[in-house]
Amino acid sequence: MAHKPDAVTAWWRRISLRAKVTGVTVAVLALGLLVAGLGTVPILRNALVANIDAQLPALVSSDLVERYFEATTIDGVTTYTPREEQPRDFSFAIYDATGVLRATARGTSGQAPLFPSEYSLAKATADTDQIPLEIPGADGTVFHGAVAVVGSEGGALRIQLVALPLAPADRIISQYFGIYITIALITILIAALLTRGLVTLTFRRLGQVEATAMSIAAGDFRQRLTDLEPTTEVGRLNTAINTMLDRVDGSLAQRDRSVQHMRRFIGDASHELRTPLVSVRGYAELYRMGAIKGEEDTARAMERIEKEAIRMGVLVEDLLALARLDEEREPEIVALDLRPIARDAALDLRAAAPGRTVTVIDRTVEAMSPIPLRETSSPQPDPTSAPPARGLSRTALSRLRRRPRQPEPAPAIDFTEIPDIPVRTPPIVLGEENKVRQVVTNLLGNARRFSPEDGPIEIVVDSDRVRGTGSISIVDHGEGIPPQIREQIFERFWRADTSRARETGGSGLGLAIVASIMKALHGGVAVSETPGGGATFTVTLPLAPARATPEHLLEDTQPLERLDLS
Repeated sequence: MAHKPDAVTAWWRRISLRAKVTGVTVAVLALGLLVAGLGTVPILRNALVANIDAQLPALVSSDLVERYFEATTIDGVTTYTPREEQPRDFSFAIYDATGVLRATARGTSGQAPLFPSEYSLAKATADTDQIPLEIPGADGTVFHGAVAVVGSEGGALRIQLVALPLAPADRIISQYFGIYITIALITILIAALLTRGLVTLTFRRLGQVEATAMSIAAGDFRQRLTDLEPTTEVGRLNTAINTMLDRVDGSLAQRDRSVQHMRRFIGDASHELRTPLVSVRGYAELYRMGAIKGEEDTARAMERIEKEAIRMGVLVEDLLALARLDEEREPEIVALDLRPIARDAALDLRAAAPGRTVTVIDRTVEAMSPIPLRETSSPQPDPTSAPPARGLSRTALSRLRRRPRQPEPAPAIDFTEIPDIPVRTPPIVLGEENKVRQVVTNLLGNARRFSPEDGPIEIVVDSDRVRGTGSISIVDHGEGIPPQIREQIFERFWRADTSRARETGGSGLGLAIVASIMKALHGGVAVSETPGGGATFTVTLPLAPARATPEHLLEDTQPLERLDLS
């Protein structure tokens, strides 16, 4: 359950970003000025008080009686008569040697300290070095004072106590604080206006981003941002938004293509499945109605039902293969040699299409003059017995059993090692053997479908030490693939032939399975034009490092430059 924000949070969220930035900036400035003002006030006051205290020693040590009083001594008692001149900035008191207060003089400032009525000579002597002395005032103010013991003309001692008010320092502090607050308020106001203008100017580009985002939200995905300066935050934001929009456009285009392909595939798959289902249902209804009688008619109907079921099974197997590949399960990567795979694929194709010339070319040997392979005639094989060639699939075996006896003997392949051939990097790659064999089988089936029945097919094995890849190429000499559709043939549910013919249209999944397998094996597949016409499909896989290659693969010294299965 979503937590409902409090009133302060809700209010803060309703404020625009421009107002937030301006308000926070002005608040921080005001806080800084306030802290600066409050921090300088005690420092300034201490400086002013220290200046006042520095005047006390000079005042208390001067002869203040002679300047401001007329002293008259009668019978040993001194009387002090004030003169017309009075001190302005300070006050003082005169005590006799016994500590009795004899006279006081107050400054013209109007503030008077409360001098003690008695101040003994011993106390005065002790307080002489203590500056300042705090003396209370009549109105609660505080005075700083100093005391000194001085001698008169008659040799008698007297005590002088001088007091300076702190009111001037406090008055200066008050004036300073008032002036500072006024200047701070003016500064804050000017800063608020400048900040608002600068934020508005800076956020103008964000306004463009906002307007573009609103247009995009309205459905116009063609909008793009133009300010792509990489040194600014807004420029990087615009770059990120443009990249996101490009990806969104690509995703939408891919989705549209996928939907179109899916719709086309559903139509193709529906037709492909409906036709055999209609046939199976028709034969079943004919059998139920008694229209199929006799062993020959029943065998023919069962054969047709079996063929249609096989067609449906192939389509379902392709769909299941793609579904398994979509699970992205980690394949069992091992080191495997591409040469035996090429040989086995050639033997399978030779058994499936005896009329074709199948050639295995091994380019992992150094370029040299061609060495003809020895061909020996072998007796015609018995179609009822299993063929001796290794690597034949179950489908190939079943086809061989049903295939009629060939009129001419097929040449046997001599796998004898050719001596003294320097070997380059062996085509030992990292992959999963079953998957690689499935890829080669699919590509050979594609080559058979789109090339003449008597057209030759080459299987080329190669390796590239610089790029660190090994490859198998399937070369046919058929109708070829136009350049404009070479990027699309590996897409799922796509067919170059849009017709629904069973032999040429297909389901559009064979090459998609090839691309998915190679992606899972961290390899690649590409198509190019065969010189003289036709298509060349090249499958590449990363070469296996030497430490990951089994010894039995490294010891395989049977490179054949050319195997001709004609």
